[in-house]
Amino acid sequence: MTEPLDQESRHSNRMQRKKEVVDGKIAAAQEERGVLVINTGNGKGKSSAAFGVVARALGHGLKVGVVQFVKGRSDTGEEAFFRQQPNVAWHVGGEGFTWETQDKERDARAAQAAWEVACGHLSNPEIGLVVLDEMTYAFKYGWLELDEVIAKLLTRPHMQHVIITGRAAPQALREAADTVSDIGMEKHAFQSGIKAMPGLEF
Repeated sequence: MTEPLDQESRHSNRMQRKKEVVDGKIAAAQEERGVLVINTGNGKGKSSAAFGVVARALGHGLKVGVVQFVKGRSDTGEEAFFRQQPNVAWHVGGEGFTWETQDKERDARAAQAAWEVACGHLSNPEIGLVVLDEMTYAFKYGWLELDEVIAKLLTRPHMQHVIITGRAAPQALREAADTVSDIGMEKHAFQSGIKAMPGLEF
């Protein structure tokens, strides 16, 4: 009987110490302001995670602006659903991945037009969350000036949250962010010849 009691006691002590650490961190985090989040990396789920936060923000009564910088397809479930929500402004600014359009100048114009829409959201204090989906490609291909974008992000309304998604987020953008998630990939169904499935991939 002694050993189980000792195990329970040790567990209880560990949890108490953990609780003290967590409570201390919660007590120390008192600043309230908008947060800049980057979802990057080669793994699946960067945009999906951002759209999950869109649902969360709507649940709290926030208005949301979504700007997609690369349009891979026009029949995504998230677009079909969120366009029906009264507090969502959804803008598709791209014309497809650059290897599909094969027109650098057209891609650059589309990205710059999308950035103009994004700037409208980033200047509007009534919008609580802005999602700039697949925006990092605009830096990779030189469609947008990184310094200009960071400057705008840092002067947005005080309580506005921003999520930027896409692979290979530039280091300067990572440094400007409050939260960076680098999402890796162990394996993907597509690599095994499985088609992108509606409701999961789009």
